[in-house]
Amino acid sequence: MAAGRTKTTYTLHPYEPGPIEGGSYGTDAADAIGVPREHVFKTLIAEVDGVFTVGVVPVSASLDLKALAAAVGGKRASMAEPGRAEKITGYVRGGISPLGQRKRLRTVIDSSVNALVAVYVSAGRRGLQMELRPRDLIRLTEATTAPISGA
Repeated sequence: MAAGRTKTTYTLHPYEPGPIEGGSYGTDAADAIGVPREHVFKTLIAEVDGVFTVGVVPVSASLDLKALAAAVGGKRASMAEPGRAEKITGYVRGGISPLGQRKRLRTVIDSSVNALVAVYVSAGRRGLQMELRPRDLIRLTEATTAPISGA
C-alpha cells in the first residue's frame, strides 16, 4: 500500500494484459488480478449535451447513457469517439483512468460503488489496476454517484 501526494492509501496491481478479441479490457483485468468483476470499474468518456463527461461503471455492466445524462442534468448523451477520448484524457484505450486526466472532467461513478470496501480502476495504462477505497475515488475525482450502469 502506498500513500501519494493526496495522502490516499492505494495498492497497485500489475498484470500481463492479453490480446482483446471480442472481450473487454476490464473483464480481462478483473480475471487477471483475481477479483470479482463487480469490483473493477471501467472509465468511459461520453458527451452529454456536447460536454465531455466521465462515467465510471463496473466492468460487468454497461454505461446507461440516458442515466448518465440525467445524473448531470443533461438531455442527450453519446459515447465519445475512442481517439477523442484518448486525446482528452491523455490515456490510451483500455488504460483510461478516472484519476490524473489532462483536464478535470465532470465525473459520475455508478452508485454500486458505495456498497464496496475497495474498488479497482485503471492506474493509467493497460496492465495496471489501482485498488482504493470508494470514498477516496469519489473525493479525488470530485465525482457524484448515481445509478448509471445497465445490464
